[in-house]
Amino acid sequence: MARITMNTFIIAEAGVNHNGDLALAKRLIDAGAACGADAVKFQTFQADQVVTRQAPKAEYQTKTTGTSESQLDMIRVLQLDEAAHLELIDHARQRAVTFLSTPFDLPSLEFLTTRCGLRTIKTPSGEITHPPYLLAVARASQHVILSTGMSTLAEVEAALGILAFGFVAAAGSSPNPGDFEKAFVSTAGQKALRQRVTLLHCTTEYPAPYGEVNLRALDTLSTAFGLPVGYSDHTLGCHVSTAAVARGAVVIEKHLTLDRNLPGPDHKASLEPAEFQALIRQIREVEYALGDGGKRPTESEWKNRAIARKSLVAATMIRAGEVFTRDNLTCKRPGSGVSAARWYEMLGVVASRDYAPDDLIEVHNGSRAEE
Repeated sequence: MARITMNTFIIAEAGVNHNGDLALAKRLIDAGAACGADAVKFQTFQADQVVTRQAPKAEYQTKTTGTSESQLDMIRVLQLDEAAHLELIDHARQRAVTFLSTPFDLPSLEFLTTRCGLRTIKTPSGEITHPPYLLAVARASQHVILSTGMSTLAEVEAALGILAFGFVAAAGSSPNPGDFEKAFVSTAGQKALRQRVTLLHCTTEYPAPYGEVNLRALDTLSTAFGLPVGYSDHTLGCHVSTAAVARGAVVIEKHLTLDRNLPGPDHKASLEPAEFQALIRQIREVEYALGDGGKRPTESEWKNRAIARKSLVAATMIRAGEVFTRDNLTCKRPGSGVSAARWYEMLGVVASRDYAPDDLIEVHNGSRAEE
């Protein structure tokens, strides 16, 4: 994938909304491409490598999938094998949409970068405190989208230090205490981070409460690290994503499902295709509306200035030789005459001709009364 540009890079997060069904996964790619997404992203994992047999489900998972199975049992049925991934990559290519997938374990990372040829890796928020994983990501990928849900600013900085080390240290070198911090503050490390990392703000709850979104954290991350920032949106609806774009997000990730009533942990907090298409349209309109920041009349406004602005006009009958005063002048539309901005300049000027009430005052070089 090319380096993210000024246009918001929109990721349709298919995740595990395929429910382990390859045909459904392909339909999610079709839907994402038809909506206009830049990428459709899945999740790649080996269930036994990710969770223990005793790992509990998250509260939102029990609400959507019940309590009769463990987290391990739940994600086992959502796992796609290697052959399925290769089919999906080919399918995405046919649909002219970028295929992405988030690896949740080291073997999956190796598979995605080696066998599948992925050069962009989007990390899950849960791995931000997993040094061996982050180091492997840095060494295996060209670009990293680092999800920062559940983390503090200090934890984000620590993760960036690991990535910086992975970018600039000799291949295969083992870090010593302090090496990550040194890499983070080094000129080479900072340059590599700016070239290869996008930070993704995220609230890791499904759906995320609006009061916990904290979009101002986009500003905090951008200011603290000088890196491009994006937003992984788990709220209901589209409006928070569009607000994030207006606040500077260059990446938006949002879950996509074909039907929110399907069984599975993430469908309820996902957008259906028509909603996702509306989201993309809104984002593109917001991008267009942001403009370049210069304050000047637009092309459309020029034709309205004479209609909306005011000119100096006669408030009463004014005879030639009379002086313009606060009593015989006023300001009214249209703005095609002497601008109301010249009010004080025209006070005391001698009228060069007669004016009836509501006549526009003409531009002239009339003398002042005191002259």
